[in-house]
Amino acid sequence: MLGERESEEPTMNPFQKNESKETLFLPVSTEEVPPQSSNFPKKPSPKICGSNYPLSIVFIVVNEFCERFSYYGMKAVLTLYFLYYLNWSEDTSTSVYHAFSSLCYFTPILGAAIADSWLGKFKTIIYLSLVYVLGHVIKSMSALPILAGQNLHIVLSMVGLSLIALGTGGIKPCVAAFGGDQFEEKHAEERTRYFSVFYLSINAGSLISTFVTPMLRGDVQCFGKDCYALAFGVPGLLMLIALVVFAMGSKLYRKPPPEGNILNQVVKCIWFAISSRFKNRSGDNPKREHWLDWAAEKYPKQLIMDVKALTRVLFLYIPLPMFWALFDQQGSRWTLQATRMNGNLGFFVLQPDQIQVLSPFLIVIFIPLFDLVIYRLVSKCGINFTSLRKMTVGMILACLGFAVAAAVEIKINEMATCQPNSQEIFLQVLNLADDEVKVTVLGDENNTLLAESIKSFQNMPHYSKLHLKTKSQNFHFQLKYHNVSVYTEHPVEEKMWYTLIIREDGKSISSMMVKDEENKTTNGMTAMRFVNTLHEEVSVSLGTDASLIVAEDYGVSAYRTVQRGEYPVVHCRTKTEDFSLNLGLLDFGTAYLFVITNRTNQGPQAWKMEYIPANKMSIAWQLPQYALVTAGEVMFSVTGLEFSYSQAPSSMKSIVQAAWLLTIAFGNIIVLIVAQFSGLAQWAEFIFFSCLMLVVCLIFSIMGYYHVPLKPEDVQGSADKQTPQIQGNMINLETKKTRL
Repeated sequence: MLGERESEEPTMNPFQKNESKETLFLPVSTEEVPPQSSNFPKKPSPKICGSNYPLSIVFIVVNEFCERFSYYGMKAVLTLYFLYYLNWSEDTSTSVYHAFSSLCYFTPILGAAIADSWLGKFKTIIYLSLVYVLGHVIKSMSALPILAGQNLHIVLSMVGLSLIALGTGGIKPCVAAFGGDQFEEKHAEERTRYFSVFYLSINAGSLISTFVTPMLRGDVQCFGKDCYALAFGVPGLLMLIALVVFAMGSKLYRKPPPEGNILNQVVKCIWFAISSRFKNRSGDNPKREHWLDWAAEKYPKQLIMDVKALTRVLFLYIPLPMFWALFDQQGSRWTLQATRMNGNLGFFVLQPDQIQVLSPFLIVIFIPLFDLVIYRLVSKCGINFTSLRKMTVGMILACLGFAVAAAVEIKINEMATCQPNSQEIFLQVLNLADDEVKVTVLGDENNTLLAESIKSFQNMPHYSKLHLKTKSQNFHFQLKYHNVSVYTEHPVEEKMWYTLIIREDGKSISSMMVKDEENKTTNGMTAMRFVNTLHEEVSVSLGTDASLIVAEDYGVSAYRTVQRGEYPVVHCRTKTEDFSLNLGLLDFGTAYLFVITNRTNQGPQAWKMEYIPANKMSIAWQLPQYALVTAGEVMFSVTGLEFSYSQAPSSMKSIVQAAWLLTIAFGNIIVLIVAQFSGLAQWAEFIFFSCLMLVVCLIFSIMGYYHVPLKPEDVQGSADKQTPQIQGNMINLETKKTRL
């Protein structure tokens, strides 16, 4: 998350004293460039309370806060929307989540090209924000149950997400830079402070939305279900507010014209060099010092030298996507892990998707902690903690974070209910008769497989495991009730869960076998089903879109999943009366069986049995893995950008920005591929990513060891002498030391 926030400030470092921001995006050429017409107002723009801060930046900062609230709020509930609303598998939900994230980091290239070559930053932000808002509207519609049809919901969801990706990615490289445009060059110090406020607005929007939108989803019921429509709608409303606020400041903005796309110049230069080298591969032509020197026939020496410096940086970017592959799983795999944990912290119940709030919260703490304490202590110890070493340590921390996540996943599996294997079944007996029943389970050869006495309405602590000789067979049951013995037979299949329900049948008893197919997993939700002992059909209202119908005379309902919480009054109805049931607390990941009885004069009541226990593992155990990965991100992302900017020429900093965003995009693609095709258990997948990160870290360490950092004066070299100073629109190619 910090990687994205940092990368949204591409001009933060270049905006230093006497260094024009326009320098970063103008194509370098030795030809005379005519002065461009400026849309800047002739009179200075209004200031805030007599300071040197333009009033226009207020609209930009508020816009950024609302936009980040919109993006992170929507994204916080996206994985659970796929899992519970669209009923996709965990692997499919993870894959689509990371496909969307990847697209959000590919589209900034398109946005930058539109802004630099065609519309300019202001119009690009306005037009793509309209696309952004439209995407939110369509995404909210995809969560409306009144729009019937699963396929329609999927289509609307994919269209909405595509438009959101185009909007958020398209404006990403424009907003921060447009804010820097509002300052005059003599106010460079104020501009630097502005970026601190801008960065704070990003964190504030992310922090608040990641906490609030899961509450809108889980704590508010609409259309009888979790209110995903509201959880998507509120971020959409914030994006609309962001657009309106930004447009309100239109008359106050300094609006520089399109500056030309330096990326296009770089691509053409590289392609020409490769083509020339291929055409002149014969030994007749003299060798050149660098392969890019083959572009000297067409492109100026300064541009070639700048591209050389750029390629040195981009070479080090090759291993970086692996870090983002780990980091961005906080919103997918780690959120899914949280659904299998207990979110009750005592003082507050944390939703599974709310745990993501730890990331922006820890970032706010770690950045000053590392800058003011840890780095200074390391420096005093005489350790040369270079940028590449910081990035390597950041990778190691991410590796450790996933090792911790794997340990947590293993512990969750140990505490979870076991699953029956081949030629095994799990069986429990529910005695609804008025007295004790002795149950004996006999195999095909009348051998005793299970024998136990079960009292009336006894809460069984666990399932019993029974072995089969084949994949399916018949079990014989002997039921002793008072002085009566009843023999019955029921077929069973391997790998299944069963409940044998014993009921009164006049003066005798009878039994029925119920298959508990949905007992296999509850994905952190609370599952329940009802047995109705009344002589009338009962309609149970659980706040869902349709009531749960339970047939009369020991009818068994289907399963229904609900959110964790207290259910003191659940309305029920028969043909002759209305009544309510007190179901009590329904805990995380628990499966309950409720028996509706009328054995007292107080009317129908619900007898409660818990046969899959609640999640015992507290969600607080995810804190160490979040802390490790977030600390790794602070060392990796901030340092990586600082190093990149210091090594790239001023004219290439926009390319560095685009390349940095692409590493995040490719990192999400890695997760998509692994989730879709690996077939690993979740704990094994975490170990796989941890080991893969360790290998990549070693490769990056070797690359960093042989990398010779360029000094600022080396980046320009002798080419400075050949670069003209153009009056009017000055192109200052001096590279200064940059710092975040």
